[in-house]
Amino acid sequence: MDELDTLVEQTELLLAEGDEQQLKEYLDELNISDVEALIDELPEYGSTFIETLSINRAVNVFRILDFPTQERILKKLPGPKISEIINEMPPDDRTAFFSELKGDVVKQLIILLPQTDRKEALALLGYPEDSVGRLMTPDYITVKQHWTIARVLEHVRKYGKASETIDVLYVIDKNGELLDDIRIRDILLADPETRVKDLIDSRLIALNANDPQEEAINVFRMNNRVALPVVDAQGIMLGIVTVDDILWVANEEYTEDMQRIGGTEALDEPYLDVSVAHLVKKRAGWLIVLFLGQLITATVLEHYESQLASAILILFMPLILSSGGNSGSQASTLIIQAMALGEVTLADWWRVMRREILSGLLLGLILGTLGFIRIYTWQAFSQAYGEYWLLVGIVVSLSLLGVVLWGSLVGSMLPFILRRLGADPASSSAPFVSTLVDVTGLIIYFTVATLILTGFLL
Repeated sequence: MDELDTLVEQTELLLAEGDEQQLKEYLDELNISDVEALIDELPEYGSTFIETLSINRAVNVFRILDFPTQERILKKLPGPKISEIINEMPPDDRTAFFSELKGDVVKQLIILLPQTDRKEALALLGYPEDSVGRLMTPDYITVKQHWTIARVLEHVRKYGKASETIDVLYVIDKNGELLDDIRIRDILLADPETRVKDLIDSRLIALNANDPQEEAINVFRMNNRVALPVVDAQGIMLGIVTVDDILWVANEEYTEDMQRIGGTEALDEPYLDVSVAHLVKKRAGWLIVLFLGQLITATVLEHYESQLASAILILFMPLILSSGGNSGSQASTLIIQAMALGEVTLADWWRVMRREILSGLLLGLILGTLGFIRIYTWQAFSQAYGEYWLLVGIVVSLSLLGVVLWGSLVGSMLPFILRRLGADPASSSAPFVSTLVDVTGLIIYFTVATLILTGFLL
């Protein structure tokens, strides 16, 4: 029996006994990740666990649950408990939760907040969806550049508990403009009479509230920071974004990209929580698009009906098409990942194209050579391709070269085109690229065959 099974068994015993105090003590001793696991395993008791926990731990558990679970629990909680949790949630987590709810529910919950928190929540919700402003919290510590270290430490002791993190302190001027940030380590090691301005190094890294969240992920990735300040267009400090929120966003972005690359729309909740009807709706759109693409393939085949009279050409169709689709899918996946990591931007399209032309040629030569060797070997042992086997080998080799090169170009350029049009590059999924390359691959194959085999096999 593993640890989770033991937790579930012990919790079920306590629930059966009905001893709320003993259950509270048991839950309060667990890690919040263990309580989250219990809610996943015993979803019918999720609201019971949240009600039983002390308020701080209840909030810490609630904030790490996925939204469908949060919503399910919220519907079962009594009004006073809902008010207590909403009021105690950190502003950034509260904003993320409100962002998922319907407008009328948000209005009801915002009324439960004190006036100051209400204004704060409305201000954060006013930023565009998927912007840095939605992630930031206004709970941070600022200091002035003329303060001494002794005064800074006194200020931290007074206001540190209300801050999201005290790892970094932020230096602002009298107008609220951000001047620099200072690590708490530098504060602790400095002489008490040192002035803040003497610790400023002007190597400030800040996010803009209207920046997309993907950009914030890249900034955190490239800089070893636990938190970054958020400013407006005038440089006025508005809040901070912490690395834990960035990790959540990065995980959501990764999940959505993987689903889109697989040829489906992103799911809004865990797979097993999605109804079959909703699952069909998410998948049907892309399948219809791909189906229509394959209808074009059928049209191309009808156009080359005379070439299809040759059984030898039909034999190599799957080989040609799969090679082009595979090379396109590879290129597409590599570029999508590079874009997500910030390694490639729109300005790099020409560099990428040159690399893919070279890569496609080399890969096409490799596969074309292997295809020719295969035909030569079969011909040597069984005379399978008749007197024109050499011409068949040349057709297959040149077709593989052309199709692999074309697949690499399509797969690599499509994400750039989608990004330029404002769409998600991950939408250039492997199935989509494969379907596109199938159509053009047939044209390449039969064109080469017509040019070389006319008067011989055709």
